[in-house]
Amino acid sequence: MSRALCLAIALGVATCADARAQSKPDTVVVRSGELTLHALLWHPRGPGRFPAVLFNHGSGHGVLSVSGDHYEHTMEWQGEQLGPVFARRGYAFLFLLRRGTGLSDGQGENSTDSWNRELTAHGAKARNRAQLQLLETVELEDALAGLGYLRSLPMVDARRVAVAGHSFGGSLTLLMAERDSTLRGAVVFAGAAGNWQGSPELRERLLKAAGHSRVPAFLLFAENDYSTAPANALCAAMKRAGQRCEAKIYPAVGHSAQEGHSFVHLRVRSWEPDVFSFLKPLMR
Repeated sequence: MSRALCLAIALGVATCADARAQSKPDTVVVRSGELTLHALLWHPRGPGRFPAVLFNHGSGHGVLSVSGDHYEHTMEWQGEQLGPVFARRGYAFLFLLRRGTGLSDGQGENSTDSWNRELTAHGAKARNRAQLQLLETVELEDALAGLGYLRSLPMVDARRVAVAGHSFGGSLTLLMAERDSTLRGAVVFAGAAGNWQGSPELRERLLKAAGHSRVPAFLLFAENDYSTAPANALCAAMKRAGQRCEAKIYPAVGHSAQEGHSFVHLRVRSWEPDVFSFLKPLMR
C-alpha cells in the first residue's frame, strides 16, 4: 500500500498499520520467578515503537458453553480472537498464558484447580479465600512479569502501555491499575461477574482497588452476563476518587449467562469501535 493511499484512508476505518498487521502470533517466553511462561505476541509490521496492550485471560482451561452445549476452546484460541484485532489497529498485543494454563501447562498449578480443590474440601468460603489470595499473589506476579516483558520489547513504546482483561483477568487488570499509575488505560471485560454476589471479599478488594486507581478505565459487560453490577459499582468508586471511568452494557449474547460472559470472544465487532475510541486519546 502506498503512503499516499494510507493517508487517504479515513481515520478510524483503517491505517497503514492495518495493512501490515500480523495474522499469526509469535510465541515468546516470559519469566515469572522460577517459572517459564509462554505468551502469544501480535504486532503491526515494521520497526515500531508501537503502543501496546497486555491482555489478562480469565480463569480455567478455556471451556466455553454455547446454547447449552460445551465446546473446548483453548486459551490460545481466545487470544486468537483478539490479537489480530489489536495488531490491525496499530498495537502490539501480548496474550500471556499464566501459570498452569495452555502453553504454560506444567509451569506451576492452574489457579482454578487450586481453588476448586478448596471448594471440594472446605466449601465456598474457603474457595473464595483461596481465589482472592491467588489473585493478589502468584496470578498478579505472572501478570506483572508479562507487563515487564512487554515494556522491554524494542518495538514497544514503554510509555504507551495499557492493560485489558476478561473475567478473573479483569479483576487482575484492576489490581494492576491500582499498582501502576503509569499505565495509560485499563479495559475490563466482564470483570468479577461470576463472583460479585458470592464473594464479599473479592467485591470489597476490587472496590478498594478502583478507589485507589489513577488509571482511566472502561468496563464492558453483556446484558445476560452472570452479573452486570460490577460495572456501576466499580465506576462509581473510581469517580468518587476523581478518576475517569466509563461503563457500557451490551445486548445479550446467545441464550445463557456463560455466552454473555464470553462476549469478548464471541462478539468482537460489538465492542471493537468503543474500546479503540477509548484507548486512542490515552495512547497518544
